[in-house]
Amino acid sequence: MNHPVEKRTVDMKIIGDWVEPGTRVLDLGCGRGGLLTYLQQTKQVTGIGVDMDFAKISACVQRGVTAYQGDMHEFTREFPDGHFDRVICSRTVHELSDPTDVILEALRIGKSVTVGFMNHGYWKNRFDSLLRGRKTRNAVYTTEWFESRPDNPLTIADFEHFCQVKKISITRRVHLMGDWQKPCLFFPNLFAGYALYELTR
Repeated sequence: MNHPVEKRTVDMKIIGDWVEPGTRVLDLGCGRGGLLTYLQQTKQVTGIGVDMDFAKISACVQRGVTAYQGDMHEFTREFPDGHFDRVICSRTVHELSDPTDVILEALRIGKSVTVGFMNHGYWKNRFDSLLRGRKTRNAVYTTEWFESRPDNPLTIADFEHFCQVKKISITRRVHLMGDWQKPCLFFPNLFAGYALYELTR
C-alpha cells in the first residue's frame, strides 16, 4: 500500500485543505507533480498537470500523474466552461508572460482557482534591495538576474489590486510569515513571505 507523500510545504497543506475529495483538478505549472501526487493520494482527485519543462513532465509520468507538456494558454482553451472543480496556479504566476489571460481562463474553466505566490513586498526583500541596490538574493530568490527565468515578481497589494480591477472575488486567503509557517495577521504586504488565494467569478 502506498503511503501519502510527505507534506513538504505548508502551502501544500493549505491547498490540500481547500480541495474537496473526488474532484477534478488542473495544476498549471505542475512541476514534477508533487502537489498532484499528494492530492491524488489524500483526496482521490482526478488530476492533470501542465508544464513546459519536458524533464518535469517525465517526472510526473514516473509518479503516475497525468501531465501535458506544452503551453498552458493553448491547453486551457481546449476545455469548456466549468470543466474543472479547481484550477491551481501555485508558485507559477510570477513567471507567466500574460498572467491576466491565464488567470481569467482558469476562472472560465474552473469553478474555483487557487493562486499562490511569494510576496515580493516582504520587508526583507525591500531591505535587501535598499542596501545592496541589486536583485534580491535569498532562500526564495536564489539566482542572479542573468541566471533567472523571465520573472515578474508581485506583491500582495499588486495581486489584490488586480482582483479588484478584474472584478474577481477572493473567497479565501492565507498569508504566511517569512518562515512560511506561521500565519501573518497584520500588514501582510510588509510582513508576509507567501500568500495563497482562492478565487471565483
